[in-house]
Amino acid sequence: MTYPERFSNLPEYAFPRLRRLLDPHPAGGEAITMTIGEPRHPMPDFVGPILAANLSGFGVYPPNDGAPELLTAISAWIARRYGVPVPEDRLMVLNGTREGLFNTAIALCPERKNGKTPVILMPNPFYQVYAVAALTVGAEPVYVPATAATGHLPDYGSLPAEILDRTALVYICSPANPQGAVASREYLADLLALAEKHDFRVLADECYSEIWRSAPPPGLLQIAASEGADAERVLVFHSLSKRSNMPGLRSGFVASGPDTMLRLRQLRAFSGTPVPLPLQKVSMACWQDEGHVTASRALYQAKFAAADGIFAGLQGYRSPEGGFFLWLPVEDGEAATVKLWRETGVK
Repeated sequence: MTYPERFSNLPEYAFPRLRRLLDPHPAGGEAITMTIGEPRHPMPDFVGPILAANLSGFGVYPPNDGAPELLTAISAWIARRYGVPVPEDRLMVLNGTREGLFNTAIALCPERKNGKTPVILMPNPFYQVYAVAALTVGAEPVYVPATAATGHLPDYGSLPAEILDRTALVYICSPANPQGAVASREYLADLLALAEKHDFRVLADECYSEIWRSAPPPGLLQIAASEGADAERVLVFHSLSKRSNMPGLRSGFVASGPDTMLRLRQLRAFSGTPVPLPLQKVSMACWQDEGHVTASRALYQAKFAAADGIFAGLQGYRSPEGGFFLWLPVEDGEAATVKLWRETGVK
């Protein structure tokens, strides 16, 4: 049997690698699992009743791009959150953001850019789907360090012109996964100017946007509107997994310009899996309600305050601006992981 070479160098996925690292060692206490970005806060109270009232929706095929009332609810949420009008034809419902972040590369990355192999830029560390999307479409993934020296965000503007001129897509995550850094208005405006200069699209992964410490993070949609940027260069991805503590719902959306959305919708018509109607009803209620989001954010505030006290003496510790990760400075990540597991049972 033959297999495609483009996937031959994929690294082992994080969770099997972690199991292989820790399985030979006994836990130093009752296991506390912190391996996955899965909220531990309760889901909204209204989920069960809405789901029960709409069970008959499982008996019909759902609209591929999202039910009109759900798209309207998403459009209204964007207007409230970012002050930007985004009509329904510039939106598409997703099975969580991972689907959109991956399939967008298939729909939009050209085979060649300025006569050469296209480049897809991404921060490092990064969400693995970015790299696999690049490999899938035959692009060259370029990993741009997001370290303390760069404010834990990638400095895309420092790359050579030869790389930028081949760049087709750029991934940016704010608040950053896993460091929790928030891209400022100036950072996002500079990125949009760079995209215009070198003719690439920006894919903003904003799934942690509602988990913040002191102020709501700016979004790429609002910065694009204020800067007069080309809407076709801007794609923004949001999810209910973190915002509403519902990673099992698998519901999110992508927003972009009308021509870009036409291409995304066309690809999804053949290859996508629409969100079931009962789950779209739940999603609509989630986007319409802010009470559960505010309550969840307050719980995170208390947890971060506790963490700040615990790690105050740790050299290099920084309290994240957003998201729900603590990215601790250690010299050897694997050695620290084994030590935590063997001495405390923390995974």
